[in-house]
Amino acid sequence: MTNPRDVDATRLATRSLAQGDPTGWFEQLYAAAQAGSAIVPWDADEPNPLLVDWAERHEPAGVGGQALVVGSGLGRDAEHVVRLGFRTTAFDISETAIRTTRERFPNSPVDYVVADLLDPPSEWTAAFDLVVESITVQSMPLSVRADAIARVAGMVAAGGELLVISGIRVEGEHVDGPPWPLTRAEIESFAVGGLRAIRIEQVSLPTRPDAYRWRAVFRKDLTPMS
Repeated sequence: MTNPRDVDATRLATRSLAQGDPTGWFEQLYAAAQAGSAIVPWDADEPNPLLVDWAERHEPAGVGGQALVVGSGLGRDAEHVVRLGFRTTAFDISETAIRTTRERFPNSPVDYVVADLLDPPSEWTAAFDLVVESITVQSMPLSVRADAIARVAGMVAAGGELLVISGIRVEGEHVDGPPWPLTRAEIESFAVGGLRAIRIEQVSLPTRPDAYRWRAVFRKDLTPMS
């Protein structure tokens, strides 16, 4: 059964994909939401609880480190990451999302910028001690999935970590997205360019014990493997 909150995203994504544009629907959705004619299904009052839980358990050393939040949406996750002590950059392809986030958090130390995951700034390559990818790749169609994963992995600095949170899709399962949750193989494919999987797990949501998500942590080697 389709979640009523997903109706607007599905409608706009279907139209955008039919026009050969896999990401244009994000700006359309945020603009429509700002006008009051659509709902952004992932806009929540709190940061992703699986990010919060990971940070509490892992206690990442944020002081002096650089963090990047991928597809930051309306800023809840980025605001949590910056409180961990990281100098935090957060980006979204939607200009409306970034503008709305800056208005929502006018005094935030987060550097919110407009950028495209499929064509990120070159200076972001291997630049971040922590990269947080929470449900962004799963919102992108399979036609660009491999490229999106490679781009995320490529922004982790030597010695840095990547946290991935996503819905779960069984290998070979057809899903009419968005979202298009990730398979185990897709999660494992983040381990490129020196990244190694430290932990890949299926974790239930605190508010929905019957609903599970991928939560995976990868670490990049300090020196290239010989």
